[in-house]
Amino acid sequence: MVQCRFAWGYPAAIIPSILNVFSMQGFLILNCIVGGQTLAAVSPDRLNATLGIVIIGVISMAVTFCGYRVVHLYESITWFPNAVTFIVMLGVGGKHLNPATMPTFPTPTPSAVISFACFLASSVISWCTMTPDYGVYHNVKASTFRIFIYTYLGFFCASVSLHMLGAAFAITASGVPSYAAGFDNGNDIGGLAAAILEPVGGFGKFLLVLMALSVPAACAPTMYTFGMSFMAIAPFFAKIPRYVYITISEAILIPVAIIGATRFYATLVNVLSVIGYWSTAFAGIVLTEHFIFRRNSFSRYLTEYWDTPTKLPLGLAALFSFLGAFGIIIPCMSQVFYEGPIARAGSGDIGVIVGFLAAVGLYLVLRSVEKRFTGDRTA
Repeated sequence: MVQCRFAWGYPAAIIPSILNVFSMQGFLILNCIVGGQTLAAVSPDRLNATLGIVIIGVISMAVTFCGYRVVHLYESITWFPNAVTFIVMLGVGGKHLNPATMPTFPTPTPSAVISFACFLASSVISWCTMTPDYGVYHNVKASTFRIFIYTYLGFFCASVSLHMLGAAFAITASGVPSYAAGFDNGNDIGGLAAAILEPVGGFGKFLLVLMALSVPAACAPTMYTFGMSFMAIAPFFAKIPRYVYITISEAILIPVAIIGATRFYATLVNVLSVIGYWSTAFAGIVLTEHFIFRRNSFSRYLTEYWDTPTKLPLGLAALFSFLGAFGIIIPCMSQVFYEGPIARAGSGDIGVIVGFLAAVGLYLVLRSVEKRFTGDRTA
């Protein structure tokens, strides 16, 4: 959120900082629901989703309290148990993934396909507002292309493979009685995973525990960024210790996640879609500033002025581009709580696409005008 000041200016950057605080809390809620459900699926008679959510939330807070280096270490090792678990799930459940035996569904409409594709895009694009917080220890001499390609492949490989795996088992669930019972009408991911792993007995339960305990690897950096974004709102907030924000986040997280677990799918779609709308518009502005106005050169950022409002851009171009993007996003939204006229006409939910394009187009024009009248702002 500090980096975006070189496009948004100092005052206007408060807006994405506040939005990111809410976004990170939304991600935390979703992650804890999944982790709690998975942990509860290990022993449904002794452990319910509520207690599972509390356990995942407490572990996440403990890891976050240890600081960046422990978060990074935890992240670097927790992927392996998940990889093993997913391979085992494919091994024991693969026989049900035969297209010839899968349940048949009505052919989806083009608008439904577009909406689903944009929803998936939202789940990945929304990482752009937190990923920079975890590059601070990169070697400054490292190739920027290498950092980019490593980051891109990390997101691409994980997202594509797991989205495909999740979609395959979710489709199969309605045709396999044990899977359907575990899935619990689309609300219990942990129950579905437990049903898939049931043939391997105790080893399957062990893998479920490892899978659940890997969820804090997603929660801890999200909680860490929650605090960082809060501190970027204004100098006053930067003076408050980060552990205070983590404690606030935890206090909000657990009760809201317990409530949200009863209607997980609706919570998932609503949270990720709304985050995706503003994240894509935000990304369009920041990327346009970097590639067009900074000419893809980091040397053009005078980082010594990161907290000097008079040296940073005025921010009006970014602000009005962002607001203008939402002028077209809202009519293109298709959510449970609102469906815009364009989406209703048959386009599907294309808010993230038009929002990005509108933000880029508006920023190109407005930033050019802004630079013409504020040439003395050098950062």
